[in-house]
Amino acid sequence: MSATKTVSTTKTVCVVGLGKIGLPLALQFAASGFSVIGADIDPRVVADVMAGREPFPGEPELADRLRAARDDGSFTATTETAEAVAKSSVVVIVVPLIVDEESRPDFSMLDAATASVGGGLQPGTLVAYETTVPIGTTRNRLAPALSRASGLEIGRDLAVVFSPERVYSGRIFADLRKYPKLVGGIDPDSEAKAVDFYSRALQFDDRSDLARENGVWSLGSAEAAEFAKLAETTYRNVNIALANEFGVYAESIGVDVRDVIEAANSQPFSHIHTPGVAVGGHCIPVYPRLYTSTDTEARLPVLSHQVNTRMPGHVAGLLDGLLPGGVERRRVAVLGATYRGNVKETAFSGVFPLVEHLERLGADVVVHDTLLDDDELRSFGLHPAQLGEPVDAAVLQADHDRYYELVVDDLPGIAAIVDGRGVLDPAYWVERGVAFRRIGDGSTG
Repeated sequence: MSATKTVSTTKTVCVVGLGKIGLPLALQFAASGFSVIGADIDPRVVADVMAGREPFPGEPELADRLRAARDDGSFTATTETAEAVAKSSVVVIVVPLIVDEESRPDFSMLDAATASVGGGLQPGTLVAYETTVPIGTTRNRLAPALSRASGLEIGRDLAVVFSPERVYSGRIFADLRKYPKLVGGIDPDSEAKAVDFYSRALQFDDRSDLARENGVWSLGSAEAAEFAKLAETTYRNVNIALANEFGVYAESIGVDVRDVIEAANSQPFSHIHTPGVAVGGHCIPVYPRLYTSTDTEARLPVLSHQVNTRMPGHVAGLLDGLLPGGVERRRVAVLGATYRGNVKETAFSGVFPLVEHLERLGADVVVHDTLLDDDELRSFGLHPAQLGEPVDAAVLQADHDRYYELVVDDLPGIAAIVDGRGVLDPAYWVERGVAFRRIGDGSTG
């Protein structure tokens, strides 16, 4: 690439990857006064957003922001990544890092995006990676690949930073305002450019609980920013595992772990989470494994993963113990196929191991979800069910709002239920002759 080319002087940002994080981020930049080009390899996604249609409905504010940005011309989309990059002074990459069932990373999509971006880079461009990666990936893998593809020298012609996304589906725009934006560069100049960009592209809520002012936080290196993202998610996974262990023990001694946790957390240095049937999603079950891929001496994250992955089997065992003769040849409904309530996402959802464990015990398992239709459930290899159909037993796996209002008429003939999320009223079910258990409560039955 000719070194005589110069970056566009317009405030143009290219967002590579228009998924559940990338598209809202692109629209946030557009609302902040930037001209934004979204690049995605999927022509259906590009066609949807250019038509003002949400590719993934359900994200608050997304539809209105998409239509507004399309109509005023501040946002366009294309499948031609290199061309979009060539027109941009800032490139933000938010493509998936695929992992297998053992959470081993497959960099193929991220590497391909990096190569495409490199083909369009101009001198002076800032490239920010927001995809969560193992520590050292930005400096040792991604930045050199950009340099090779573009012919530009890192630190002289090209600025590269890591700035992790820290948002959750269903509340992305609120989270962008709520949480500090973490930035770490491969050199001080890269980091300074990124701090300037994100300070103009994002707006932040006032938060008196933070150690410093909410806004863009400079962490000093790409490794520190990578570490911060993995640290926050690994903390949650470890804490959930501790709560799960407390819950299983509480069952064995006949006490309710929720009372114990509430009492413990009344002391300001205790922040115990709550037990649950499974840890799912793209983040909490996966990112601790990315951390341990570089910290090979780590022990707690490894043990926590083992504890958490045992919970679906534990819950299946709880239900089996509630029914005379167990769940064998019984029709069991699993309520909720998504990994958490009110979010249409099944990545690493507890529904899959839970169904597997119940079927091993001989149950005839059916699945209901308020966000997924029958065809979608079948596409995951699940047998769909409707509320109002007779069942022998049930497990609440995802705490969708609808399930807070669950009544016995929704599950005709039910004899036993296990609340895997702690949202049901035990007294209601017990008073109606239904055997009831929830994780960590040894006092119900």
